[in-house]
Amino acid sequence: MLGLPLPPAASTHAAQIDNLIGWVHWLMLALFVGWGCYFFFALIRFRRGRNPKADYHGSQTHASTWVEIAVAAIEVVLLVGFSIPFWVQKTSAFPTAAQNPVVVRVVAQQFAWNIHYPGPDGIFGKTAIDLVDETGNPIGLDRSDPAAADDVTTINQLHLPVDRPAILELSSKDVIHSFFLPQFRVKQDTIPGMRIPIHFVPNKTTDQIRGEMTITEHLPTTRNLDRYVAMRDYQDSAGNVILAKGSYPNPDAITNLIDNGVHEISLSIDQPTEIACAQLCGLGHYRMKGMLTVDTQQDFDAWMAAQEAALQQS
Repeated sequence: MLGLPLPPAASTHAAQIDNLIGWVHWLMLALFVGWGCYFFFALIRFRRGRNPKADYHGSQTHASTWVEIAVAAIEVVLLVGFSIPFWVQKTSAFPTAAQNPVVVRVVAQQFAWNIHYPGPDGIFGKTAIDLVDETGNPIGLDRSDPAAADDVTTINQLHLPVDRPAILELSSKDVIHSFFLPQFRVKQDTIPGMRIPIHFVPNKTTDQIRGEMTITEHLPTTRNLDRYVAMRDYQDSAGNVILAKGSYPNPDAITNLIDNGVHEISLSIDQPTEIACAQLCGLGHYRMKGMLTVDTQQDFDAWMAAQEAALQQS
């Protein structure tokens, strides 16, 4: 619709959201053009030269009434034909246990996203306010609770498997925040004292979402590359890896590559799927940013296993 510059769509419901956004933009474009034309018509039609004496009766036609009725009718169609059916579909399609959803709690605070996984037992451990420690235990998880022994917690790092329903239970420790995943067309306010569940199905991995760019020796070696990583290993003439896949291309590495006859490297943005806060939640709002990584099921299981191993060691 209209070729809107939206982020890449990465969830099963994103197309419906984009479709509705497109129709709303068509309506806004029609209103903009229509009222703009009427404005210039009024400037010419009711200019002083043609109307030296004020007309206190005004327009006697009902054209504007019919235009307003038409606009209202279009808005009803958008609401009844698109928005409400989509809302009903989403609310009635809440993932069931048979679909094996991933359930994660996300606790917002100024200015971070605390992520809480229930662990292999699938049961969230107890939390308590008096156990909150901003440096070591920001959600107040009670590790003495047997259900909490295997719980995994992270800060600003959310991992989900692709093509599997995800249920995120949102809450807040302090003020109202807004959990926003642009690529997945997900946005929901987090309210203190409430736990709000949302659900969606990511259908693209982070690697599939990433764009790829190629830089050459003719580009400055420091040109906005601090957020990009190499897409594969690059070696020198002796077979030594100069720039490893997933690493950042610092100027020395690029110079070394050029000296070894490598004149083009493929890069990709390191974290294309951010967790943003879409609510002005305080002076540090600008730095309230997390990272969502969508893995294959195998990579997700490996990541969870690594988190569990680290938990046992600590």
